[in-house]
Amino acid sequence: MFTLRIEFTKHAKEQMIDRGFSRKEIEEGLKRGTKIPQNGKFISVYSYYKIVYKKIKDVYYIITLMYRW
Repeated sequence: MFTLRIEFTKHAKEQMIDRGFSRKEIEEGLKRGTKIPQNGKFISVYSYYKIVYKKIKDVYYIITLMYRW
């Protein structure tokens, strides 16, 4: 199994800590989530959370994380 190249914005790091998301959950959401394009970004919806990100080449730039409900 390979590890995705992921970079986090300061905001995304704060959200990750505040909301208790692990890097493993983020990878899982990026790999398995439903991808919705939105204004040059993507939203990956998976399980109980959403990930807003941009992908440039093979790097995922995480912008923010949130609960689905």
